[in-house]
Amino acid sequence: MTRLIPAEAQLPDSVVSGRQVRLSLGDAVAVVTEVGATLRTYSVGDRDVIVPFGADELAPGCHGAVLAPWPNRLGDGVYDFDGEHHRLPLSEPERDNAIHGLVRHERWTIVFASPTAAEFLLDLVPRPGYPFPLRMRMRYELTANALTVTLTTTNTGRTRAPFGAGFHPWLSPGGFALDDCELEIDAAGWLRTDARLLPIAYEAVPTVKDFSSARRVGYARLDDGFTAPEGASRIRLIAPDGSVAEVRALQGFGYWQVFTGDGLPGRWLRSGLAAEPMTCPADAFRSGDGLVVLEPGTFHTCSFALALGRPN
Repeated sequence: MTRLIPAEAQLPDSVVSGRQVRLSLGDAVAVVTEVGATLRTYSVGDRDVIVPFGADELAPGCHGAVLAPWPNRLGDGVYDFDGEHHRLPLSEPERDNAIHGLVRHERWTIVFASPTAAEFLLDLVPRPGYPFPLRMRMRYELTANALTVTLTTTNTGRTRAPFGAGFHPWLSPGGFALDDCELEIDAAGWLRTDARLLPIAYEAVPTVKDFSSARRVGYARLDDGFTAPEGASRIRLIAPDGSVAEVRALQGFGYWQVFTGDGLPGRWLRSGLAAEPMTCPADAFRSGDGLVVLEPGTFHTCSFALALGRPN
């Protein structure tokens, strides 16, 4: 049921990202945009939990984006499913990949907003390369200790549909240099990749990339996929003042992608840590690893939470 959106929950429109929905609870504030159902800011008091960006900016690192109907990369933009061959546009042409799905630049419908929660709806229209209609409902909810993000996706078509999802929050170092922070990653394994960042093998986490116990980021350069342990898992970025920006995978996620932002332009360079929960790894439409297959009329739900821990 669609409900009215209180005027106080909205901020002025943006040419780039559309209507802005502001959520607040105590000293926690989050802003989610109509375009992409993107999480643009989330802070607690004067401390950013994620790296924010302006309403009229195109964030160069997919900051706060919803990644569906596949996360990460699809090699050559081609895959076979149920006897049919499909080809998608190469949205990462420098590596000959289709990257991060189809929904991050779509204008979602805001179906509900209150001071502490908002829901966004998108009916993904079938298209060349992905001829599968999906209905996606995003929910953002502030609680006393976290911001919880939930995506529920329903196959509204008459045939089976391949599906994967991910999210792209950039954990903020809280005004400190990323190099001076400590990082902790719950990982069960590591995905060795080729030059196009497509997986070629599952291996034990190499020592240089092992952050199972918190240690200083230093000069580490990461753009790596990891398998998550069974059950809930998390990634924590610990600032020198002891404050902790954290993302927790709650439901439906078996993989992480972690990126230190090397190569991003200007002020975005190593400005935070992309800690991306994913239901499947890169190239899942071709490998089948972690792939969700939605039967007609069925749905899939995944959720994660962002939180800030204070210094002791």
